[in-house]
Amino acid sequence: MKKDIKSLTLNELKNEVRALGLPAFRAGQIYAWMHKKLVVSFDEMTDLSVSLRETLKDDYDLVSLKTEIVQTSGYDGTKKYLFKLSDGNFVESVFMRYHHGNSVCISSQVGCRMGCKFCASTLDGLTRNLTPSEMLDQIYKITKETGERVSNVVVMGTGEPLDNYDNLIRFIELLSDENGLNISKRNITVSSCGIAENIKRLADEDLPITFALSLHSVTDEKRKELMPIANKYTIAQLMDACRYYFDKTGRRVTFEYALVRDVNDTDEDAKGLIKLASEVGAHVNLIPVNPIKERNYRETEHAAVLEFKNKLEKSRINVTIRREMGRDIDGACGQLRKKKTDENK
Repeated sequence: MKKDIKSLTLNELKNEVRALGLPAFRAGQIYAWMHKKLVVSFDEMTDLSVSLRETLKDDYDLVSLKTEIVQTSGYDGTKKYLFKLSDGNFVESVFMRYHHGNSVCISSQVGCRMGCKFCASTLDGLTRNLTPSEMLDQIYKITKETGERVSNVVVMGTGEPLDNYDNLIRFIELLSDENGLNISKRNITVSSCGIAENIKRLADEDLPITFALSLHSVTDEKRKELMPIANKYTIAQLMDACRYYFDKTGRRVTFEYALVRDVNDTDEDAKGLIKLASEVGAHVNLIPVNPIKERNYRETEHAAVLEFKNKLEKSRINVTIRREMGRDIDGACGQLRKKKTDENK
């Protein structure tokens, strides 16, 4: 079985090159072709001999996703990408332009097994984890196709990143490597619906990334209705993990809170969120929920979102409302992939 060369660190690649009887500097050349010049084939590595390129083809896979669909928002220029993997599966990514730089939201799994009720990603369950190279190549493809530098990466697309833990950590290492795209770890956000032991494990990695908890409810009962994972991890366990994360890293946790009309946007919900955010010094990111046709959840009206935000701010909670982007292009997690796989079926 061929090795996935794009998922190797530079040191691992040096060992591979030495095993071929070649000088270590060849590893640097190959690494730069993959992670800086973003080539899609060994044949493009023109400063390598033809014989070495043929050896690499025989022994290694160079992962390259195929762009299947690109949808561009008529409102804000947001681009939604559907990529085809080598095994025929599909993943999606989103490219967003902000005043502070370009951001890409990537997927970490094909499908998802977490079952959150307001998310299209989980409707068909989990197919498999993505490799580090498949996660990277979403960013590489978008960088090449837009011709624009990506400065921020959010692992918040299809899948639960902490359910693909080892590949996630390697992906972060490769993405932030100064020999590659060199995206600052401080500009990388990992979002999780709450695997408590892996939040603590992530804290122990001592990576200066941003961690976001998909909270979405302030009571265990209501959270169980929205997010099946709440049957395994209580809010108390998650708050303990968030405190641990802050204590270990010194970095503030973000609470992602998708507002669903008449479900989690009441006065009592606001009071509960104030209490939880105060306990762990969290920043709150309010998200007007993106409706999906398979569920009957509706978004909270804009005026009510502003009122909810105001309640939090009066209690000195740091809060933002996520800017709605890509609403006209199946922008919500899993929507475009779901549409494509349904068509194929």
